[in-house]
Amino acid sequence: MPTRRYLIALGAASAFASSPVRAAPGNAWPNRPVHMIVPFAAGGPTDIYARIVAEQLSNIWNQQVVIDNKGGAGSNIGNAFVAHSGPDGYTLLFGTSSLASNGALYRSLDYSPTKDLTPISLVARFPLFMFVPNSSPAKTVKEFIDYVKAQPGKLIIASPGTGGTPHLAELLFLHMAGIQMTHAPYRGAAPAFIDLIPGRVHCYFGSGELLTYSRSGQVRVLASTGARRSSATPDVPTVAESGIPGYVANGWQGIFAPAKTPTEIVQKISGDVAKTLAEPALVEKFARNAYTVESSSAAELARFLEEDTEKWEAVIKTTGIKID
Repeated sequence: MPTRRYLIALGAASAFASSPVRAAPGNAWPNRPVHMIVPFAAGGPTDIYARIVAEQLSNIWNQQVVIDNKGGAGSNIGNAFVAHSGPDGYTLLFGTSSLASNGALYRSLDYSPTKDLTPISLVARFPLFMFVPNSSPAKTVKEFIDYVKAQPGKLIIASPGTGGTPHLAELLFLHMAGIQMTHAPYRGAAPAFIDLIPGRVHCYFGSGELLTYSRSGQVRVLASTGARRSSATPDVPTVAESGIPGYVANGWQGIFAPAKTPTEIVQKISGDVAKTLAEPALVEKFARNAYTVESSSAAELARFLEEDTEKWEAVIKTTGIKID
């Protein structure tokens, strides 16, 4: 049975079909449906925004962009699927910032994020938010740290998958705060929140799409992980200003293809993504949940991935985080 979050995702995506970007005729590609791989479970934030973008691209191309969810292993299952797919433009990856960290985080990968994938365009950047159940005694980050210190290793921190950006942000938080919690990996944000709301898990770091839960009073948000407060939540302090100076952990989303995808196809997709991200309704939807829409050229995304990889490699080396 479809989850509530999955139905929300479908509704959010279809809402943009009423104001389509018109297709440009005359190109041989695409002449059949394009599959966009989301490396997380259906119904989570990455899935929601991928469906919004896919809907608009379907309108431009006059071909269906089909979302295929291949979650697990901190996004590595979906990432590897695209990396090993044929470079014909018909299999794309709605990638996340885990591409910048997985190479250093995992002891071995069966693909290279930089060698086996072709960057196409950035989609958005965003902070994460620190959520706790309403049953938690913590109203601030400092109170949460004290709460965990009183029972080290006994409380559970959830993530949408081992090694993903939320998990890495959580590990960095635990390291810098000097506290211990038990990690519970889920196959996406939606199932994790099902257990967070009633307090079966005690903390979760997630993107701004999940603010709908705190805005409706189902959970409590303690802080954001950005360098500064988000304009979407000006009353929510950052982790850094809440007692852990220097803490910053942002995420991003971008579109990739298998390596050796023809340059003309990469350039067309990049240009059409830019058209998609210029849609006012899409920009407003992203901004409401603390996402900053930002398209790029393929070369710009390649440089950005390289810089972000260097940053996370340094963090992982300093903290000693490794995943078998």
